[in-house]
Amino acid sequence: MALRKGKNTILFENPPSIRAWAAIGSTMEAQGPLGGSFDLIEEDAYFGQDSWEKAESQMQERVVRRALEKAGFSSAQVQGAFAGDLLNQCVSSTYGLRALGIPYVGLFGACSTMAESLLTASVFLEARAMERAVACTSSHFCTAERQFRFPLEYGGQRPPTAQWTATAAGAAVLERGERPPFVRGAVVGTIQDLGISDAANMGAAMAPAAADTLKRFFEDTGMRPQAFDLVVTGDLGQVGFDLLRELMAREGHPLDHCQADCGLMLYDREKQDVHAGASGCGCSASVLCGHLLPLLRQGTLKNLLFVATGALMSPTVVQQGESIAAIAHLVWLSHDRSGEVKSCRY
Repeated sequence: MALRKGKNTILFENPPSIRAWAAIGSTMEAQGPLGGSFDLIEEDAYFGQDSWEKAESQMQERVVRRALEKAGFSSAQVQGAFAGDLLNQCVSSTYGLRALGIPYVGLFGACSTMAESLLTASVFLEARAMERAVACTSSHFCTAERQFRFPLEYGGQRPPTAQWTATAAGAAVLERGERPPFVRGAVVGTIQDLGISDAANMGAAMAPAAADTLKRFFEDTGMRPQAFDLVVTGDLGQVGFDLLRELMAREGHPLDHCQADCGLMLYDREKQDVHAGASGCGCSASVLCGHLLPLLRQGTLKNLLFVATGALMSPTVVQQGESIAAIAHLVWLSHDRSGEVKSCRY
C-alpha cells in the first residue's frame, strides 16, 4: 500500500508500472527538436473534424487508442481513465473518451493535468481498486486561444512573456506490473498565488507552485536534487524556468545541474515564433510520453522528477481582476522499482 513520507509525500510500496504510452502532435510540434518522438503527427489541425474543439477530442481519443494498442489491451481490459484538459467542463476528454467505454474520472489541473492523472491513477492501482488505468490529457492551440485569449481572426499581439499552446496529447497505460518505468512516489500540490494577474505571463505565476512542491518533496524525503538525472517542470517557459532556479537556490536546493522544462524542450525558440516557450496540457504530456518515458524504459534515465504546473484561473475571474492561482503536482518516475536512488547523468 502507499506509504506517507513526511507531511506531503506519497511513496508506493508496490510502484505501478507504466506499460505503454503514446504522443500525438501537429505541424508546429513536428518542426521542433522532439518532432521524431511522436507516435503520430497530424498535419490537419482540424484532425478531420469541423471544429477546433472536436479536433481536440479526436486527438485525445486517438492517443488513448494508440497507447492501448501498444500495451496490447482493449479498452474493456482497463478499469479507469483519468483525464482532463483546458476547456470548460473538460469537454475534450469527456467527448474524446466517451466511445471507449472506460470508467472515467475527469480531472482539472490545467497544464498540471498529466502529473495529476498519473498520481491519481497510481493511487488507485496501489490500493488494488484497479489493475490497469489510463492517464491522459491534451491541448490545442486554437481551442485555448478561443477560450482564454482572443479568436485567431482577431490577430492579437503576444508579449515576450507569452507561451505557445501545444497542439498535442499524451497518454500512458499503467498496470500492476514488473516492467519499467515505475511510479515510485508523488506529491499533491498546494495552491499558490503571489498576486500575478497577467494572463500572458503564466511562467511567473506558476514557478512559485513548482518551488513549493519540490521543497516539500526534498524536505519529506531527505533527498537532494543531485540524486536525480532530471527535474522536469512543465511548462514554465523561459521566464518561469529562470525564476524557479532562483527560488530553489534560495531554499538551498539548487537545480542548475539537472533542471529541464517541457515548455523549452518542445519547440526551437530560435526558429519558431513561440516567444517564452510552449504551454498547454499537451506540452508536458507529449514530452513525457514521446521523449522521457522511452529513456526511462531504456535506463538512459534512472530517476526523474516530473513536476507539471498549472494555472487554475478562468477567463472570467481574470477579467474581474483576480490574480492567477497556480499548482504543481510531482511524480517520481524511476527505471527501478525499489532501492536507493543513485545519480546517473543523462
